[in-house]
Amino acid sequence: MCGIFGVIAKEGSLRVNLAKKMANRLFNLSESRGKEASGIAIRTADSIYIYKQPIAPSAFIKSEKYNRLFNSLNKKTDIGGTSKIPLVILGHSRLVTNGQQELNQNNQPVIKDNAIGVHNGIIVNDGTLWKKFPKIAKMYDVDTEVFLSLIQMFDKEGCSLTDSARNTFRNIEGSVSAAVIFNNNNLSLLLTNTGSLYICTNSEGNVLLFASEKYILKKFTDDINFKKLFKYCEISQVEPGCGYIVDIYSLQKELFRFCDDIRKEAVLRKIELPKMKVIDCASDDIQKNRMPELISRRYSLRKEIKDTMSDTWRRVYSGSDILKRCKKCILPETMPFIESDKDGVCNYCKIYESRKVKKKGEHALREILSKYENKTGKAECLVAISGGRDSSFGLHYIKTRLGMRPVAFTYDWGVVTDLARRNQARLCSKLGVEHIIISADIRRKREYIRKNIEAWLKKPELGMVPLWMAGDKQFYDCAHKLRCQTGIKPVIFCAGNEFEEANFKLGFAGINDRFTQATLTHIPWFGKIKLAAYYGRQYLENLAYINSSILDTLHAYFCTFMLRDDYLYLYHYIDWDEKEILSTLIKEYNWEIATDTKSTWRIGDGTAPFYNYVYLAIAGFTEFDTFRSKQIREGKLTRKEAFEIVREDNKPRFESIEWYAQKIGFDCNRAITIINSVPKLYKL
Repeated sequence: MCGIFGVIAKEGSLRVNLAKKMANRLFNLSESRGKEASGIAIRTADSIYIYKQPIAPSAFIKSEKYNRLFNSLNKKTDIGGTSKIPLVILGHSRLVTNGQQELNQNNQPVIKDNAIGVHNGIIVNDGTLWKKFPKIAKMYDVDTEVFLSLIQMFDKEGCSLTDSARNTFRNIEGSVSAAVIFNNNNLSLLLTNTGSLYICTNSEGNVLLFASEKYILKKFTDDINFKKLFKYCEISQVEPGCGYIVDIYSLQKELFRFCDDIRKEAVLRKIELPKMKVIDCASDDIQKNRMPELISRRYSLRKEIKDTMSDTWRRVYSGSDILKRCKKCILPETMPFIESDKDGVCNYCKIYESRKVKKKGEHALREILSKYENKTGKAECLVAISGGRDSSFGLHYIKTRLGMRPVAFTYDWGVVTDLARRNQARLCSKLGVEHIIISADIRRKREYIRKNIEAWLKKPELGMVPLWMAGDKQFYDCAHKLRCQTGIKPVIFCAGNEFEEANFKLGFAGINDRFTQATLTHIPWFGKIKLAAYYGRQYLENLAYINSSILDTLHAYFCTFMLRDDYLYLYHYIDWDEKEILSTLIKEYNWEIATDTKSTWRIGDGTAPFYNYVYLAIAGFTEFDTFRSKQIREGKLTRKEAFEIVREDNKPRFESIEWYAQKIGFDCNRAITIINSVPKLYKL
């Protein structure tokens, strides 16, 4: 879930100063895929230099050591600064998954024995692989290590380098797009099982580039500083399940497929070379950047706090006299704008049938998408994937049932859970789908959330809870930008099925949107204006909201309510079937579920366990209540079944709340204490 890029140049083809400019530009273009750490590997005549730091690429290329490294290389070249030997550069911009970035050994490029590699993706079975192959020794926390270890293990056992790669990919589960060089031979590997890897060679055939996205290479080769060097070059995708073996001296490259039979020899031969020194230029910084591994007590819920949370949950469900609910569905009396008739049936139930939106049908979706068929006869589309159940199944459906060529994209804003990222990797690798990651400045996003949570705790107001999720709404903007970058017009969202309506969040802000059954972007203009007025009033009444997050929040409002919504919503066309979705994901993709809840909804969203506890503690219900109530109206569940499911789903998720507090950096014990002290909307 990162950005990888690189340059392989034949002897005498690049000046070091130009190589530095190229690396700088590729770092800047790749920063959108990861801002939490950066690293570079440079292979010269007799050494491979590694430098990496837990900082964003834009800061990394301005660092003193980075520039000193290129300056020292410049002095080692002949007159004019042109390299006498092949020059190889591997670069990495990291979105952290496995392994803390503050421990530099977990950052990339990863050094393992004789291999140096950069990797985009997540290997989800790395723990199993270490046990399965006891010959290889684990040294770090990053999953890339097992990938490099396996390639070298199979190589030592007598396999060719291509067969070593094939064997490795047959054992791993998850997504891998990688580049690997070695300190003892003439070859390098470019590999992908998702297609998130693009290459191009200049017209002279002496410089090869690769990057995670076609757009990155297109912007690079169009740059006036490099246009002459890469005039007439053609950018091509490394197809899913394929790799290139490249001779770094001749720049000859050979395509191979992972599904080919083992022992299908490559034409390019490995030439054993004297082992080169691998110099870690940041080795003296590792200890300095080490962070304590123990989680601060303020990020761990104390036993007495957990007990009060459990007591709150029990009180809500201890008897019908505590919280009056609709006699048909399970919506409680605390639901905004709810009214009940003499029979105890709520207005949400009575109006439901007349406002129900009919499904458009798969045929209608196929008809729209058929207009975008490319030369291969397959329609291309952009598919938003969060790693949750609906978007995961949606990607499966679009690729396998509609027969389309989707490109998945994810906006990672800092509270996408590791579980969600692993599920994204499972889907994209098995389906062979390119996955474009757009990473926010995660440190800053988390700071914004923390400031808004602290502001909320000063004056708790249920209508302001959605402010904690404002930073996520730029994913709409990402969809528009990706259209321009990829040239792919249709954008399909696979979340937001007809049962997911959570209009109570707007209801607590005074917006009566109970009957529209619309997506968030389709709230009527008077509702958008009223919502803006509500937020403005809250900001004036609680000045703590006027903090560094305000511009980000305004941008989120613009993305949600002002951007043109011409997206396609999968579940507006096909039925949402919970059993089919879960059965498909678990059986075909070994889709992972959370350990602290029986629910499979919202497990990829780190914010949901916290805000749902807020709603439960103060209003006596959560979004699970509205979700299951709509299933009752649809005849999917009986009222008794729904109540029992919701009772279980609404149990406080202690592990997830602790994770969220740790990532955001707030005192969860203090926060829960304040939340529990807020006057309830129901009787106790």
